[in-house]
Amino acid sequence: MGRRYKRVEPNRWTGPLSTIATMIVAFDADDTLWHNEDKFQETHREFEALLAPWADADTVENHLTDVQRANLPRYGFGAKAYMLSMMEAALDISDHEAPPETIREIIRLGQAILDRPTELLEGVREVLESLAHLPLMMITKGDLYAQHASIEKSGLSEYFWRIDVVAHKDPGTYAQVLDRHNIPVEQFVMVGNSVKSDVLPVIELGGRAVHVPYHVTWTLEQVDDDHGHDFPTLAHLTDLPDLLENWT
Repeated sequence: MGRRYKRVEPNRWTGPLSTIATMIVAFDADDTLWHNEDKFQETHREFEALLAPWADADTVENHLTDVQRANLPRYGFGAKAYMLSMMEAALDISDHEAPPETIREIIRLGQAILDRPTELLEGVREVLESLAHLPLMMITKGDLYAQHASIEKSGLSEYFWRIDVVAHKDPGTYAQVLDRHNIPVEQFVMVGNSVKSDVLPVIELGGRAVHVPYHVTWTLEQVDDDHGHDFPTLAHLTDLPDLLENWT
């Protein structure tokens, strides 16, 4: 996996980062550091079964996706937003015939996502330890309370110099984060599983990005292949230290 480095406490970095490190590496959290989408996929199958008296699985999936897309500006991302969209979709699909028990079950499904343990992907802790000579960041989007709860359960916060939970991941948001922490964009590297959220916005801003695909991608995070940008794609996060060593 490349060379090992002695652990350096992130909070020892002070002053302009350009005088201290050749690059600042930021990680996405969900499906990059720990499993996330699997639970949503499992919940979606339960939701389809719950609404089987009123519609087939394809109808449920398509309508829920439409409702989620419409609700993104209202609710943002995360389990709470998903739960609200499931409730709205259930009422739509059932023509408001879904009984209180169905709505109660949807609430339980959403709570189960929020209560799940944070399960790290294989090799994550070793990768972070091997990159401890660099300032590391976590930039994740979603519900503030839920994301901080996941971070706390992960036990990874000690590895990061800065942790930012944002509502969206677009060039403007990344620009604000870099400006807030006085990070030169040419020294910034973003690592994540989503081409739409973790890769393309950073490249468009002038930084560098590394794609580490997860085995399943949420429909609203998928992009066409004709985006016109080149970036490295790794089979596994454990390949990252060697790639960054070559970049350095």
